[in-house]
Amino acid sequence: MTAHATDYRWFSEAFPGLREAYCLTLVEGVSPEELLRRAGAEPEERHTGVSELVEAAYDAWDEYDGDRLFIAATPLGGWALAVEPNGYLGIAAPVLAALSAGTRLVSHFRNVNAVDHFHWQRDGHNLLHFEPLFPARRDGSEAGAAAGIMREAGFDLTEGDEHDHTLHTEAAFALAERLTGVRLTAELLESAAFVAGTAPRPRG
Repeated sequence: MTAHATDYRWFSEAFPGLREAYCLTLVEGVSPEELLRRAGAEPEERHTGVSELVEAAYDAWDEYDGDRLFIAATPLGGWALAVEPNGYLGIAAPVLAALSAGTRLVSHFRNVNAVDHFHWQRDGHNLLHFEPLFPARRDGSEAGAAAGIMREAGFDLTEGDEHDHTLHTEAAFALAERLTGVRLTAELLESAAFVAGTAPRPRG
């Protein structure tokens, strides 16, 4: 895959509300319903397009006061894609372990305070974890070997204040595509059929 951060400039323009706070997770070889169940949610609703998901997620936040989190999933090229507006199930340690059991997972997250995380796991094992805003600081069994593909996706791995972080969120999308082979587009996210539910907020 040759995906680069510049290929994902559309994300901020098409989905400004989602970009402000999101978690996207790709899990290989599972159905959307299985993904939800692994996350602790039962499939309860159906939605079309990310715009509907944003509204539903904030409605759930108001209803449950953050004690339950909204998550929606759709099938995509042999993977299931989970979208969480203002959510974080896909980066929570106990959920990461459940989602990646027996398979591969890539997830990335950003909140309203620009705190962000990227995870690449296989069967509960941390292959790569880092904050896209600070990509030089990373851990996992592939942390060293991943430097090349991270640079190719658009990350500047320069240490300290010198590094360019202009498109770090977009670079997370590009790296996810390089690791999974799944390309996201604005059209796909606006037309996809999602199954959705809510899961208990992870503890610990």
